Amino acid sequence: MSKVDMKKKSKESSLLNTAFEFFTTKGFSKTSITDIAGKAGVGKGTFYLYFKDKYDIRNKLIAKKSEQVLLRAAKELNSSDRELCFEDKVIFLIDNIINQLNENKSLLNFISKNLSWGVFMAALNARSEQKNGEVNFREAFEELLSQSEKPIRQPELLLYMITELVSSTCYSTILYKEPCSLEQLKPELYKTIRGMIEQFTEDK
Repeated sequence: MSKVDMKKKSKESSLLNTAFEFFTTKGFSKTSITDIAGKAGVGKGTFYLYFKDKYDIRNKLIAKKSEQVLLRAAKELNSSDRELCFEDKVIFLIDNIINQLNENKSLLNFISKNLSWGVFMAALNARSEQKNGEVNFREAFEELLSQSEKPIRQPELLLYMITELVSSTCYSTILYKEPCSLEQLKPELYKTIRGMIEQFTEDK
């Protein structure tokens, strides 16, 4: 990467990081492009070289942050020396993701209402610049599917249902401990997910 490209990447990262700071502390509606550009140390015109508007940088942040969570979970699964079956690997990933969001509640609060199928697919299909040795989540997903003892029917539909279930049940549980604690939720959530996987792998 040339010095010019590195400088552009640095400015973009600065804008993204600053926007995330404002969105999680001041709130999206109360944050202006002027706020973001000023704190990032660039002109307002420079902001528009990288993003169309405030909604564009928010959407890119949601995809970026979601991708980071997914990649970290995939990396930790790959580095685990435990022998796991397909269902256990899926639960491992989900448990890792839930734990990350539990440890970073500001991140959970930011992406919770937007962690939908569209955002998930944006992260899944991301072709961001990755250093050698980094995990590509699309490749990790396809590798995981190939390890199933039985073929998975409609894998994206299964992922959609799991994504919606996890995101909808964990938000209130993590932030407000309602209707129960995370420790109480997890066993029941994972039983349900195992049942969903079974439905999508049963012989027809």
